Amino acid sequence: MSTTVPSAPGDIKDAQLAETGVRRIEWAQQSMPVLRLIRDRFKKQCPLAGVRVAACLHVTTETANLMLALKDGGAEPVLCASNPLSTQDDVSAALVRVYGIPTYAIKGEDHDTYYRHLNATLDAKPQITMDDGADLVTELHTRRAETAAGVIGGTEETTTGVIRLRAMAKQGVLRYPIVAINDADTKHLFDNRYGTGQSTMDGIMRATNLLIAGLNVVVAGYGWCGRGVASRARGLGANVILTEIDPTRALEAVMDGFRVMPMDEAAKIGNIFITVTGDKHVISRRHFELMRDGAVVANSGHFNVELDLPALEAITAERRPMRDFVEEFRTKDGRRVYVLAEGRLINLSAAEGHPASVMDMSFANQALSLEYMQRHHQKLERQVYRVPIELDREVARLKLDSMGIAIDHLTPEQEKYLASWQEGT
Repeated sequence: MSTTVPSAPGDIKDAQLAETGVRRIEWAQQSMPVLRLIRDRFKKQCPLAGVRVAACLHVTTETANLMLALKDGGAEPVLCASNPLSTQDDVSAALVRVYGIPTYAIKGEDHDTYYRHLNATLDAKPQITMDDGADLVTELHTRRAETAAGVIGGTEETTTGVIRLRAMAKQGVLRYPIVAINDADTKHLFDNRYGTGQSTMDGIMRATNLLIAGLNVVVAGYGWCGRGVASRARGLGANVILTEIDPTRALEAVMDGFRVMPMDEAAKIGNIFITVTGDKHVISRRHFELMRDGAVVANSGHFNVELDLPALEAITAERRPMRDFVEEFRTKDGRRVYVLAEGRLINLSAAEGHPASVMDMSFANQALSLEYMQRHHQKLERQVYRVPIELDREVARLKLDSMGIAIDHLTPEQEKYLASWQEGT
């Protein structure tokens, strides 16, 4: 991997990409009015003055704008990638060479480089962590325990990370409080649903150039991400099939007009498979053995373990790359299964991730939650907290304002009625 000597510490692919990265960062900024308002306030108040922040996030144009907001708020951010394939190399170059933010991220970095980059951010001895998948927190709690002693709190962006962190808190091993950005309504209701839905289908279409209309698209999981993917696939004309383990979500999918069946049945008829569950081996060997010739398999969950790729390799006679982010696995019985983006996040590997207007709300929550953690960490226990409701609603209010949309407000009479019990029929 080629690197350059940057103007700030970092490990990037090509410093000459910086100019392109600046233009794309500025383009994204136009669609992030809420974060821009927060950044303007941060410039005046500097609520994060001197706070060292280690951020393990997808290195995209939207993330760059978040880093710039934190820097304007007085923070000292250091950034690395939260997925080996999600980095936009021009963005990492711009952050290092133009904006002076230490960044360790190269698209396609191998396993060892990925963890070397994680540790490079921890070498900054952070006081606050920002994570997307909890790899940074896990490293802090295992191989870098001595560094964890100086951390006062953190944030977590995604569903998968929150699951891991809650497991740590339940076992009593979490060493500092975490705000779960994913639990904010303005995150999961919009980012997970609309962002994941659009960017996942975008990634699949860019990678394959397939016509979605008329195909059987199997979506594993009907959480907020699954709802978004299923909705967008149906909008493109697909026959959408849902698989679920939760009876309530399965029932909701049925009521929303989708076919619901076990993966064992869906595997026989699907053309495209998309996993968005956050769990392991959602598509396993027996499912690969049932798939028809030409089946396409993609993952939009945080980790590639949703697809049991070692099991697919075990039944494969030959494999070869077909297109960028498309690999053909020819099974021993002659069928072809196409795996997209090595089973990693298809929306960030083969496309550009969520639109900036959606990430505007998610990263506004991130910025406000860092400010909240800085002010209140001494009162918080070593648990996972949702974004305070007043911050969540403030993000929604600012977003509506930026869209020119006004809403009603309760009158004193209505507030009194809702707070009382005496008045009835």
